[in-house]
Amino acid sequence: MTSSFRQRLSRRQLLGTAATATAAAFCGTGTAGGSRPSERITLGLIGAGSRGFNLLDEVLRRDDCQVVAVCDVDEFHYRDREWGKGPPLGRRAAAERISSAYASSRSGIPARGIQQTDDFREVISRTDVDAVLIATPDHWHAICTATAIIAGKDVYCEKPVTHLFAEGRRIADLTARHRTVFQVGSQQRSDSLFRRAAELARNGILGELQRAEVGLPPGYDGPQGSTQIIPVPDHLNHEMWCGPSVRLPLMQARHHRWWRGHRAYGGGVLMDWIGHHNDIAHWAIGCDRSGPEEVMADTWEYPQTEIYNTPHNYTIRCRYANGIESTISSSNQQGLKLIGTAGWVHVTRGRITASDDRWVDPSFRPGSIMLEQSDDHLGNFLDCIRSRSQCIAPAETGHRSITPGHLAYVSAELGKPLQWDPTTETIRNDARGNEILNRLHYESPWALPEVSSG
Repeated sequence: MTSSFRQRLSRRQLLGTAATATAAAFCGTGTAGGSRPSERITLGLIGAGSRGFNLLDEVLRRDDCQVVAVCDVDEFHYRDREWGKGPPLGRRAAAERISSAYASSRSGIPARGIQQTDDFREVISRTDVDAVLIATPDHWHAICTATAIIAGKDVYCEKPVTHLFAEGRRIADLTARHRTVFQVGSQQRSDSLFRRAAELARNGILGELQRAEVGLPPGYDGPQGSTQIIPVPDHLNHEMWCGPSVRLPLMQARHHRWWRGHRAYGGGVLMDWIGHHNDIAHWAIGCDRSGPEEVMADTWEYPQTEIYNTPHNYTIRCRYANGIESTISSSNQQGLKLIGTAGWVHVTRGRITASDDRWVDPSFRPGSIMLEQSDDHLGNFLDCIRSRSQCIAPAETGHRSITPGHLAYVSAELGKPLQWDPTTETIRNDARGNEILNRLHYESPWALPEVSSG
């Protein structure tokens, strides 16, 4: 265990807060061979929607960490489903899930004292929280993350790492300055099939890599739920839900699940998925800290509705310095296809195929270049908290993986291809383009913390 983590544990023990005592009490002494309460990493969950519950379920299966606080601006809801249908979500449902899990697998006694709040700052300010899991809508990612970093917390944040380009650069710089252990929720980095595809390309098995075809799902072609404007229910803090973004009227078609269809809150299905498959494309190309030199929004079709302003059909064309070209498109086969002079490989979740079947046999060794191996994305994050080493999907990598999507929105707005300098992260000789790319307007009183020079 690292000295940094030991210091955090010692600080919590010396403080002797009621919250710490409660957490230790309901977690018992752990399972046989498990971690002692004083060695467990304490977590706060920020965002208790569908993805937040996915993360929560992963955490509750582990004995080396524990959740002591839950934040969500909605106390209790059923996402986009009819009320009472399916599993409930929200901060109260999350606290009940935690209590039940710890009671059945740890002490046998229902948990008490799990903090529930609609203000993420209350979770981050706790001295007994080591790290936070952020699974909010995209427009909250940067402010929650930056606040946590400055408070000395480690961060697991869902993809896309940020809603806006300028936020991504700021978060990458903050993590570097504060030496934060940061993991982007691009879970495919911890999948053996995606790692195999990238290693085939990096070792030259495909010959000279020529093209990458990134296939993402299409966006919303029309309202995905009711467009009736509804009064804010008592269980929802809608003002806090909107936060730094413009407060649009509340409706089902633009709230739980479907918020990403509007640029105020997300970047469409494009930005929802680009941090998965294009992330692996960059891994295979070898440009985790770089990017393309030219980006163009080729096909860019919006739905026939005022409810959403993100593309339904889209194709982004990219060209890299090494001559590799890529398309990121709703028209491509979903997943990633890497094409070289000697063959191809296609990978998607749960399946990998290639022009030569031998290449995808688990016993085949692509060569001497072996990419970092992780088979447990959350576990990699927790391990790195202890070792203070870099996670498999750090902030810089996550930012670079989604940059072509940010640039495509600028290209679509200007109606032309963009010449990109991945070293300076600027559009060459295009002041207007850079202005659009770096727009960062927040509703008062919210602001994104600066990277201090001290």
